[in-house]
Amino acid sequence: MPAGTDFSGNWVMREVSPSQRRRIREAIRKTAGVDDEAVFKAKRTAQSRSRSSGSMKGGQVYVFLETGTALKITQTPYALFISFDRSVVEEFRFGESRMVSVGEITAQRVTGWEGTQLVVETLGRNGMKLTERFHLTDGGNTLQRRITLRSKKLEEETIVQVFDRAD
Repeated sequence: MPAGTDFSGNWVMREVSPSQRRRIREAIRKTAGVDDEAVFKAKRTAQSRSRSSGSMKGGQVYVFLETGTALKITQTPYALFISFDRSVVEEFRFGESRMVSVGEITAQRVTGWEGTQLVVETLGRNGMKLTERFHLTDGGNTLQRRITLRSKKLEEETIVQVFDRAD
């Protein structure tokens, strides 16, 4: 972990609009090859941990993408814990390389540092890749989260979320 990099705190998304969710759905559709309605139906089911992996074709790594307008981040010397809208907590262990799963869907996750950016890459069995980059700006008062979805055909879609420190 780079000295002086601390993501801990409460964060509120700067731009909260229906277009944010629409951009994420569109990125998933373009890179996963599934229709929007199937994505969000599957996402809700996956969150309840009772999902069948045979119900969709294409990449499914998007089920590992959590989003929220309010984040609570706890950072230890070994990991980052992010609570999304006080419902789902995601754990990113620094230097990890492990299998992660949601229901029957599994993926390989690698987490590490590139300078002061925390980079999390999740690679699905069908070649779809989710990359999340967390970076502090404005003296640590702004958190930028860059989400890139890459299809097995190497088509990429990127969404940038900006959060302001709330504490």
